[in-house]
Amino acid sequence: MMESQLADEKPTRTTTADPLTNAFGSLNDLAPDLASLQDLATRGSWRSILDKVSRTRSGTASLLTQPHHHLTYLSYNTLALTKLRRFDEAAQELDSLEDFDSSSYKYESYPVIYPNRTGSMVPFSLRWLYAIVPVKLGNRQKGLDRFYTLLGFVREKLIQKRAANLEVSVNCWKKREIFVINCLIGLHLSNKEFSVCLNLINELISLDALDPISISKLGYIQMQIGNLEGAKTSFNRVEEISKEGEVDVEFRNLVNRNKALMYLVGKDYVSAVREYDECIERDYTDMVAINNKALCLMYLRDLSDSIKVMENALERVPTVALNETLVVNLCSMYELAYVNHSDVKRTLSSWIAKVAPDDFDSSCTRI
Repeated sequence: MMESQLADEKPTRTTTADPLTNAFGSLNDLAPDLASLQDLATRGSWRSILDKVSRTRSGTASLLTQPHHHLTYLSYNTLALTKLRRFDEAAQELDSLEDFDSSSYKYESYPVIYPNRTGSMVPFSLRWLYAIVPVKLGNRQKGLDRFYTLLGFVREKLIQKRAANLEVSVNCWKKREIFVINCLIGLHLSNKEFSVCLNLINELISLDALDPISISKLGYIQMQIGNLEGAKTSFNRVEEISKEGEVDVEFRNLVNRNKALMYLVGKDYVSAVREYDECIERDYTDMVAINNKALCLMYLRDLSDSIKVMENALERVPTVALNETLVVNLCSMYELAYVNHSDVKRTLSSWIAKVAPDDFDSSCTRI
């Protein structure tokens, strides 16, 4: 969030310093009690964030004394509402804002408060929320339009930062470009618009021809449209890149997971399990491998072991393993394995209520 706050700035006329390298001793130097908000967000305590923002806003001696303080707190409040699926309220927060290009949100409009600082004080996270909330409210086209507008905005910023030789800012905005493109891929993929997805993924690959994640995503889309040879070529390319130098555990696991997918397509579940086991041996928090291994065991009619794989993961690393997809799959296995599956699912649901973050969708247990 601190990075989001500063990244829209322009370099001052008196210096060529990169605004993202400005020294802040802590998050609290940027906005009052910001470290506490960030900690709550990290722990998924979204209701506590709403309470904290409300108390801070309504306090008689408000801590929010500068214009960017209000935007920062509004960003956290809108994000919390979105996480809690209170999309109408999130939209109301966004509607309370002026146009993001308004002079009200320019540092130079407040020369006494922000001497020698220019540019927008709107956090990037707020621009992203402005695009995603309409999608959540069912207005997919409005959301798409806003995401493409956001992509254009990001690319314009990249041109400016490169022209000013602001390396740290350039790296930040490049990450944002990749992030927005991936958001667009997700939206188009959910609507089975595969040709658009392929174009966007190829854009990602053009930004970094050696990015194993983008190339793997290309393989996943190729699989969905039935181009298995193309997918195999993409996955082989990822494996070749992995042999070109030192690679981390995450990269090696990606190679194994790609191989496993090809085995899955061929219904060779035993070989797929072997690949997933290698991943889990390297990293016992690899939830994709754990989830898919359990599914392979289920396809092999070994429901007992598939359930054990899921339950062990939830017990060992609940904060990592607890996601709706894994829980949905586990409940499906309970329904297949047990006559009294409703009781088993209630026990699971009670445990989830104690450990899950506020935004966890408890309806996934299908009780």
